[in-house]
Amino acid sequence: MRRAGGAPGRLSDAELDELVRLHLRVSSQLSTVRVRYRDPGLAAQLSGLVARSGAVVHGSRARSLGTFAEAVVVTFPAAVWHARRAILVATIVFVAGFAAVAVWLANSPAAFEAALPEAARQAYLEEEFEAYYSAEPGTTFAARVFTNNAAVGALAFGSGIAAGVPTLAILLFNGVNVGVAAGLFHAAGDAARFWGLILPHGLLELTAVFVAGGAGLQLGWTLVAPGDRTRREALAEEGRRSIVIVIGLVLVFLVAGLLEGYVTAAPWPTWARVGTGAAVWAAFLAYVGVLGMRAARAGRTGALGEGAAAAGQRPRALVSR
Repeated sequence: MRRAGGAPGRLSDAELDELVRLHLRVSSQLSTVRVRYRDPGLAAQLSGLVARSGAVVHGSRARSLGTFAEAVVVTFPAAVWHARRAILVATIVFVAGFAAVAVWLANSPAAFEAALPEAARQAYLEEEFEAYYSAEPGTTFAARVFTNNAAVGALAFGSGIAAGVPTLAILLFNGVNVGVAAGLFHAAGDAARFWGLILPHGLLELTAVFVAGGAGLQLGWTLVAPGDRTRREALAEEGRRSIVIVIGLVLVFLVAGLLEGYVTAAPWPTWARVGTGAAVWAAFLAYVGVLGMRAARAGRTGALGEGAAAAGQRPRALVSR
């Protein structure tokens, strides 16, 4: 690699063959280390070797449809699967805040009365909550919801750099907010209307927030416990994985916004609206679960640029040579 200096043309045919052979060998070793040995230091060292040799072997080839397909089918699900424990923590924090407030308001007449003045409470329960979803045309509303949800997800992720503490606070705060609405509707005996309006888009939307929060917690934990890597190395490696999650979630938030704009407010039976949202949500969970587990078994963790190292094939750019 040093002799090539980033330009494969400087090497002889024999040296190119040797470079490709070594690149493939170390790529295979990297996959073995990730799957069997769980040694972060060694994995980081081999990742660096593979990345540098890949730059020489693969050059700056234009991204192709195959590269995009790999990102969708392998890289994003692998990154989400890798962060699954942190995502579970993010989910638990949100649900804890939601459940605590919802149960309290639903079962305490005093809390229900104190939550809002009576006139404001009646307006919220009878008109404002439902009217929110139909106050604007579907496209305009979907765009605004997408922007808002993406901002919440980005904040939950980005604040993870501060050891994950702000991310936990954001998740808890949002859980409490949703819990207030749920508690008020349950206390008023109108829980079915609340769930009929929140579930069509909320299943996917909140799952995307949990994934973003989990990525932030994963990033923060890397700074707290980098293992036998330096914090700089650990942050760089986790950052390459987290950026994949953030980019992938843009599309997920877009789909959630479309559900909220066109399904939640649609004049359909409740079962049809909730069923549509649940079907999309189940498809997303199956997508990241099945493909993520498969990618993990192949030694992939979803880090940006990992695909070239794990390809295990002689690059076409050098085959003709």
